[in-house]
Amino acid sequence: MIDQPPAIECSSPYVVDGDTIDCGTERLQLLGIDVPRFDGCPKERACVPGNPAWSRRSLQRALKYGPFRYRIITRDALGRAMVVATAGRVNLSCWQLSRSQARYKPEWDTGGQIARACR
Repeated sequence: MIDQPPAIECSSPYVVDGDTIDCGTERLQLLGIDVPRFDGCPKERACVPGNPAWSRRSLQRALKYGPFRYRIITRDALGRAMVVATAGRVNLSCWQLSRSQARYKPEWDTGGQIARACR
């Protein structure tokens, strides 16, 4: 069995966009997914098409399923916590993928955790 980091509960999560949540001073990125961007797509990147406002609203709706908890898996180059997060029993990366509000990015899925969780 793989040791998992402890889950951290956040009583007042703030949804920044479809894959980013602020919890206090910590910026959390949902592991393994990418969503449409509010600030446009840089030339050097292939961004996810879609409506960023819809993606954000979808994630906000998911938070109503119960307490928000997350496990920090790693940190990206910008220092953001890459997390597996849940609202109640709902895995938030899987939620966004199942509603076509995100695209799965295997290169961003440390250890294939999201691929396994979203089967």
